[in-house]
Amino acid sequence: MIAYTQQLNLPFAHDEHSLRERLRQLTGVSLSLVITDNATSMLSIRKKAEGMEVRLHRMFLNAGPDICLEVAQLIKKGRCDRQLIRSFISQNKYLLRQRSRAAAPACFAGQHFCLKTIYESLNSEYFGRTVSAAIAWGRSSSRNRVKLRTLGSYNVETNTIRINPLLDRKTVPAYFLEFIVYHEMLHAYLGVKNINGRRSIHSKEFRLEEKKFRHYDRAMEWEKKRFGLRHR
Repeated sequence: MIAYTQQLNLPFAHDEHSLRERLRQLTGVSLSLVITDNATSMLSIRKKAEGMEVRLHRMFLNAGPDICLEVAQLIKKGRCDRQLIRSFISQNKYLLRQRSRAAAPACFAGQHFCLKTIYESLNSEYFGRTVSAAIAWGRSSSRNRVKLRTLGSYNVETNTIRINPLLDRKTVPAYFLEFIVYHEMLHAYLGVKNINGRRSIHSKEFRLEEKKFRHYDRAMEWEKKRFGLRHR
C-alpha cells in the first residue's frame, strides 16, 4: 500500500511538448503527438501525409530515456521487440482509468471459426498488438434472427467485443467474419469521440480506417448480397 501511494505521487517527467520534441530528436522525422487516456490502446503509430502520428497514453509522460528510445525505434523502423515498452506499461497499469469491467467468458472457439485466432492475427497486422479488448461469441438465441443486423458490438465499459454466433457457419466467408471483427476492434482502438458536443461512433476517421481492411470491398459486396443492408 505504501509503495502504491508513493507511485501515485510521482511527478511526470515530461509535458506533451517536451516529449514530442524528444521523440523528434531521436527519430529525425516530422511527427505529431497525441496524449490520450485510452485504456485499450496505450501506444499507436500511423503514417500520414504530413508525417507520423503518435498516440501515447498519459503514462508515457513519465517515461525514462530508455523507454523513449525504444518508442523512437518503433517510430523509425516500424518494429522492435518492445520488451521495455511492455514492461513499462505493465508497471504503470495503475494509471489507467478505472472501469467497471465485467469478466468476459472465454467463449471464442466456435464450430467453424476461432475468434481468438482471427483477433490475434488482425491485432498484429493492423493494430501493432495494441488492442486489449476481450472477444467472445454472443449468446445463441432464436431472437438473433430478429437482430441479424447486429453482427458485432463493442462495449466500452467492459472493453469486450461480441460477435453474432450466426456468423459461425461454413457458408460465411472467412474474410467477412474477419471484417466484422476488424470493425469492432477499430471501435476499441479509436474509442468514442465527441464532435461538436455529440458522440461520434463512426467518424470520418473511423470510416477511412475501416476501408484499410484488405478485403473491404469483398466484404461490403457479400454483406449487401446476403443481408441487403449494412449492419451499421
